[in-house]
Amino acid sequence: MAERAAQIAGHLNYPKGLLAGQVAIITGSGQGIGAETARLFANEGARVVVSDIDAAKAAQVAENINKSGGKALAVPGDMLDAEYIKTLVKKAAEFGNGKIHIIVNNAGYTWDGVIHKMTDKQWENIIALHNTAPFKLVREAAPFFRVTDGEPRCIINISSTSGVHGNAGQANYGLAKAGINGLTKVIAKEWGPKFGVRANSIAFGHILTRLTAAKEDGAFVTTPDGEKIALGIPKGQGSQSANANLDIPLRRAGTATEAASSILAVASPLFSYITGQIIMVTGGRNM
Repeated sequence: MAERAAQIAGHLNYPKGLLAGQVAIITGSGQGIGAETARLFANEGARVVVSDIDAAKAAQVAENINKSGGKALAVPGDMLDAEYIKTLVKKAAEFGNGKIHIIVNNAGYTWDGVIHKMTDKQWENIIALHNTAPFKLVREAAPFFRVTDGEPRCIINISSTSGVHGNAGQANYGLAKAGINGLTKVIAKEWGPKFGVRANSIAFGHILTRLTAAKEDGAFVTTPDGEKIALGIPKGQGSQSANANLDIPLRRAGTATEAASSILAVASPLFSYITGQIIMVTGGRNM
């Protein structure tokens, strides 16, 4: 531990980047916050594995990073497919010469509905995507995190204020995001003492993404069985309403780059003594 602290103290300038030499899997990184996180990680010297269900978008993100002088590999697939998770970890380890240092569990979307109208399919799909899939990825990657080679290891689970404070119309999503916070703390307690693995959740508030854009814009995702799920919030409601930002001290929504920057901060050695926390990135809302 003292050796690691000395290593951090001796490289405060990080001339090769905050994440130099590290290998990161970022799920849901074909667009939005995930894509920005991949870009920022690569800029800081990480080898980035771009995971997304949309193969074309994943390939484009990886290509842009590689063209800019970074190192990225697209490994597209469905996080609800257990075999894909095995492939993702295998290819990430190969890309990292036998090592994986960071996992960012970012993949997900919302499928809202009030409690008395929510279907079993809505419930089960969101729980599977936001809880079961991250758990299976962490479990599959365990051999690359339960190591004592002196190198940093970090797991970041993307949560939401819906999992901390609840949100009407999001029984499934609220439960799932509360659940990922619990998983985060378990990882921190199990893998911290011997292996030094850090695990934190980042609970986002109102961030400008396709999930908070106007539903009328027409964004959607398609489930494995072909059902299209409309994304966004109807104009005039929720984050689309005229007074949506009045309870945010900064009086504005956050950007995808700001959200990704918080993920980079948590992954970096600047957060080397922070683990097991739910870090609120909300512009001050619900403080």
